[in-house]
Amino acid sequence: MQKRRIDRLGRDVSVIGLGTWQLGADWGEVSEDEALAVLSAAVDSGVTFFDTADVYGDGRSEQLIGKFIHGKADRPFVATKMGRRMAQEVANYNLDNFRAWNDRSRANLGLDTLDLVQLHCPPTGAYDTDSVFDALDTLVEEKRIAAYGVSVETVAEALRAIERPGVATIQIIFNAFRPRPLEKVLPRAAAAGIGIIARVPLASGLLSGRYTKDTVFPENDHRNYNRHGEAFDVGETFSGVDYETGVLAAQEFAALAPEGVTPAQMALQWIVQQPGVSTIIPGARNVAQARANSAAGELEPLDGATLAGISGVYDKYIRELVHARW
Repeated sequence: MQKRRIDRLGRDVSVIGLGTWQLGADWGEVSEDEALAVLSAAVDSGVTFFDTADVYGDGRSEQLIGKFIHGKADRPFVATKMGRRMAQEVANYNLDNFRAWNDRSRANLGLDTLDLVQLHCPPTGAYDTDSVFDALDTLVEEKRIAAYGVSVETVAEALRAIERPGVATIQIIFNAFRPRPLEKVLPRAAAAGIGIIARVPLASGLLSGRYTKDTVFPENDHRNYNRHGEAFDVGETFSGVDYETGVLAAQEFAALAPEGVTPAQMALQWIVQQPGVSTIIPGARNVAQARANSAAGELEPLDGATLAGISGVYDKYIRELVHARW
């Protein structure tokens, strides 16, 4: 597994990490035994970076990770998130709430000092509010957290976050159907020594090529209940792409996969090849998915013809729908 340095964290992380939203909620049911097996398979495959959040299953995801890492001297780096437990108002992003949320995550994870805490897609006004970042600095001074970052919805928010000297990482939706961060975010973050965590790398599974227009998702799966942004930003579900359009695009995308490489692995390798990416956090609901995702970190680079074909699919189906929105 390739490793990449995040300067502001002062450490290396595996280029393929593991996103654990699906182990908490919103992706159908995953049992505790299955979840722990996924975590184990990822680590055995070279993953050293887990991403979670205090609201994934109301803390279930953090608790499962806490159980997995308990007593391990050589444990994975754990990034969590906070800020979605209250109304999305800048006034709620204050030191008292941060301490309360932080205490809950520390208890869930069984850690005195959290490796990395990210603001979880905060309201846009938070990026221009000095007191928000002063409060995060205080958490570092109090040794509640070792470092902090932000998870953003838009390119504009990412660019504002890059201006904050204490921000160690930026988590952003970035995949072959959402390539806009390539234009400004990735180069500016790299110049500042800020890590880029690429989330939703498979466009909620679209880029796996496994879905058809007739695929039915469970009621408790956000790919069912958030297709039009009913519960949270629609860009988090299928990367904001209309589902039927996305299926058509994904079929053409899948046809470009080199021999012996799955469409999902090609999608991950496309991100790996982009300069400035630190780690990618695909989710996995079973051991086979965790191992296949991790294997993408060891693939040969995609050739020029394949890269051109992927760009062509984006231009044909997706660009007009999403490029200017996020």
